[in-house]
Amino acid sequence: MKKYVVYSALSVILVAGIFLMSRCTGTKKNGRVSSDAPSRVYVAPGQYDEFYAFLSGGFSGQIGVYGIPSGRLFRVIPVFAQDPEKGWGYTEETKPMLMTSHGFIPWDDAHHPTLSQTNGEHDGRWIFINGNNTPRIARIDLTTFRTQEIIEIPNSAGNHSSPFTTENTEYVVAGTRFSIPFGDGDVPIDSYKQNFKGILSFIKVAKEGKMSIAFQILMPGYDYDLARPGKGKSHGWMFFSTYNSEEANTLKEVNSSQNDKDYIAAVNWKKAEEYIAQNKGKLVSASYYHNTYDDKTHTATSKVEDKVLVLTPEECPGLVYFMPTPKSPHGCDVDPEGELIVGGGKLAAQITCFSFTKMLKAIEDKKIDKTVNGIPVLNYESVLAGEVLNCGLGPLHSEFDGKGFGYTSMFVSSEITKWSTKDFKVVDRIPTYYSIGHLLVPGGDTKKPYGKYVIALNKITKDRYLPTGPELCQSAQLIDITGDKMKLLSDFPTIGEPHYAQAILASTIKDKQVKFFKMEENNHAYKTISPDNAKVVRQGNVVHVYMIAIRSHFTPDNIEGIKVGDEVYFHVTNLEQDWDIPHGFAIKGCQNAELLIMPGETQTLKWEPKTAGMFPMYCTDFCSALHQEMQGYVRVSPAKSKGEVSWGKQE
Repeated sequence: MKKYVVYSALSVILVAGIFLMSRCTGTKKNGRVSSDAPSRVYVAPGQYDEFYAFLSGGFSGQIGVYGIPSGRLFRVIPVFAQDPEKGWGYTEETKPMLMTSHGFIPWDDAHHPTLSQTNGEHDGRWIFINGNNTPRIARIDLTTFRTQEIIEIPNSAGNHSSPFTTENTEYVVAGTRFSIPFGDGDVPIDSYKQNFKGILSFIKVAKEGKMSIAFQILMPGYDYDLARPGKGKSHGWMFFSTYNSEEANTLKEVNSSQNDKDYIAAVNWKKAEEYIAQNKGKLVSASYYHNTYDDKTHTATSKVEDKVLVLTPEECPGLVYFMPTPKSPHGCDVDPEGELIVGGGKLAAQITCFSFTKMLKAIEDKKIDKTVNGIPVLNYESVLAGEVLNCGLGPLHSEFDGKGFGYTSMFVSSEITKWSTKDFKVVDRIPTYYSIGHLLVPGGDTKKPYGKYVIALNKITKDRYLPTGPELCQSAQLIDITGDKMKLLSDFPTIGEPHYAQAILASTIKDKQVKFFKMEENNHAYKTISPDNAKVVRQGNVVHVYMIAIRSHFTPDNIEGIKVGDEVYFHVTNLEQDWDIPHGFAIKGCQNAELLIMPGETQTLKWEPKTAGMFPMYCTDFCSALHQEMQGYVRVSPAKSKGEVSWGKQE
């Protein structure tokens, strides 16, 4: 009977969602549009946007950088997926960034970009993002907009509840969406309740940014969905939403939706540090990759780590508590004061708000309903601050404006609900188009939100844009929140499927940009610092071409003596010392991407000619009026030819 009840509840939610969506697609299709919307989003030629917004690329594995309020796409930052435009994952220098314990993985599913913080405010140093499919966390340097580091997460699968940062970026976290067997994975799937475990990983971030896995916490075999750090009074805690407390492993659509309440896990990471100092953790064998990119050598390196420290709640009292949360919670958010912990139960019709103060009191008073795997389950009423009722259907994620209001996305009813954090009353709502997932308030996860806008990140855009075949674009919608009523300003297409996004004032980072890499600091092993140092060197069947690029020629530009079967490495150094003068490099028949070499940088293209002939090479990035003349030739001879390598002298 329970299954039929759940099916019925899901059907009601879906039917209601379809009904509400049909209302949204009628005559009021444009919602509540501000009368001054054009002037609010127009950024005049030569003027700058107020914010950088970093949107996850979802299944593209990348990050999109947009200007707000214009919605203009500035850049796609390659992270977990190869990018032929920039040569990311194709050059010999960047291939190591995509190495994992499963081999070279040139793709991932990137969901949650998260900016670094100092004193609970975005500081503009780095942005982190998760690889969901092959568990990884990446750190991107916001002076170069380049991925500097990727660390793999062992003992995990479906790295979804990550990589949210603590108040001073002491840690970024990674929670496993798919619980898996801890240790030997070769066990029957129907032994799920006995053998499958969840893992919460805390990755330490050093002052200069370098990441390392500090510890992992072994948890029950639930699905850990999203996370947020405490702030202010709750600094030192991390909160994770979790569902599938049923520990189901088949037909989860139904079987993991039986319980009226799942949990938000409250983790006291300062207590974890105390336990580690007392040698409570256990070192466990685990093979995982740690990849870093060096801006001096312009080269990435991979290091294989072999151990990780694991804490077990049964052995560490006070480390983790569960707060019961209706129903199948997805979102988990914390208000600017660090007092409210907000759960978005995607199968609930309410927004559940817990009180951090009440949570501490419930722990002190031992208001515990039961214990699960050594984890106390706190009494719901004892920790509850309030419930936002009549909020809509399918509440997911909440962010805050710093003025006493929360904004929550409603996936099923396709709307944003604005509610008071004081009395938990709904004060406004606005339709979105359609099936909103995450939303973004600039700074909305910090102690001091910028407010001003909320941005809806929508999954569906039927009838909003020109059609593009069976799949339509995803979108973001910019909404003004400066007044009592939310007003739609604009919408714009986005790359991939946007999940989460964060935004930062442009003034925080725009003047910190690296404009070029200094040639005197280039420590690449194959750098060429002047045309006089250009050369071609054969070592057996391996040929190294030491090449320079400068407006508007390569040196050398004509090469002979290459043979079928050779491995040819073009090490191209861009001698420019000016902003925004990259050079490209490509050669006919290369089973690879182009090089895109920044000023002062050295990058390497590997080429293996398969047939004899004449192969043009050229600059792919427009660099000057004589860009078309920036080219040359490589002559490839049969494998048994006796000619030596040579290169033409330029006249």
